Amino acid sequence: MAKYVPSPRDWVREQVELYENSGGTKGTTLRDTGLPVVLVTHWGNKTGAIRKTPLMRVKDGNNYVLVGSQGGAPKDPAWAHNLRVNPHIELRDETIVRPMCVREVKDAVERARLWTLAVAAYPPYADYQARTERQIPVFVAEP
Repeated sequence: MAKYVPSPRDWVREQVELYENSGGTKGTTLRDTGLPVVLVTHWGNKTGAIRKTPLMRVKDGNNYVLVGSQGGAPKDPAWAHNLRVNPHIELRDETIVRPMCVREVKDAVERARLWTLAVAAYPPYADYQARTERQIPVFVAEP
């Protein structure tokens, strides 16, 4: 049985705890922005440990768009590597929790459309992309 390993980042760990302990009624927005987030439960690609990551809520019909921005850092976030190895996740959107399957978007046309949705939901993504030389990965989580 895999063990849950909380994030070493205080704000991430605290938000995950608040979100889950409230049953999805608290901690559902990004810190002080008021913008909605989802919780993604995934498995470490090296450790197999359970990880939980709050990400901006970007919807595309019944799907969710997951953006590996990491604030424009030079490397992809650890969770992006985890999803590439194990695409099966659990996604919590407030009180609704469901298993989903994730795929990284490689098609340029599909990626451009989803990127536009992501930037509309969270405008800083555009700044993050301008800040880094890597192409920020975009994933789709599907039921």
